[in-house]
Amino acid sequence: MTDRTGIFAGDDPFVIVRTWLTEASESEINDPNAIALSTVDAGGLPNARMVLLKDVEDAAFVFYTNYESAKARELDSAGKAAFVMHWKSLRRQIRVRGLVTKEDGPQADDYYNSRSLKSRLGAWASEQSRPLSGRAALVADVAKVTAKHGTSPTRPPFWGGYRITPLEIEFWADGPFRLHDRFVWRRSDVAANWDISRLNP
Repeated sequence: MTDRTGIFAGDDPFVIVRTWLTEASESEINDPNAIALSTVDAGGLPNARMVLLKDVEDAAFVFYTNYESAKARELDSAGKAAFVMHWKSLRRQIRVRGLVTKEDGPQADDYYNSRSLKSRLGAWASEQSRPLSGRAALVADVAKVTAKHGTSPTRPPFWGGYRITPLEIEFWADGPFRLHDRFVWRRSDVAANWDISRLNP
């Protein structure tokens, strides 16, 4: 693609993602790694929520959550997901669609152990997405798990990571008069080569 230059240049979309994310880390006020994660429930009704992207690997994107949450149930059921990262400060966004697998091994342990103690205990206490009678009940649950697990809690069996391996990545940058630049990388499966196209704004 002869006009894929500047911020869109390169032969590896994950390198471009990491470069944009690094730039965003210097200009976004809060959570430059926030993504709007989209899933569908058993009836096909879409769902979206903000989560924090924790790793851009050489071939996939990783985030962490409660495996008993609504998002996790939907991810497990469909095996597919999409997300968008949008940075107002850069006037850019990245859209991703792909296949989902769990990250439930040492990598998940390492990330869990890197979190603050209160966040680790909170992961044990929160029955994510399920009804809660009030904040006092949640605080009481945190106190219970603190007494039970102490200052070195292990990763809960119901908490870990998800890896999205993309079949499509779109890079978008704001242009004058709404003549934006859009390039989409697509492949038929995770072993296929990327096909890159420029899209109308």
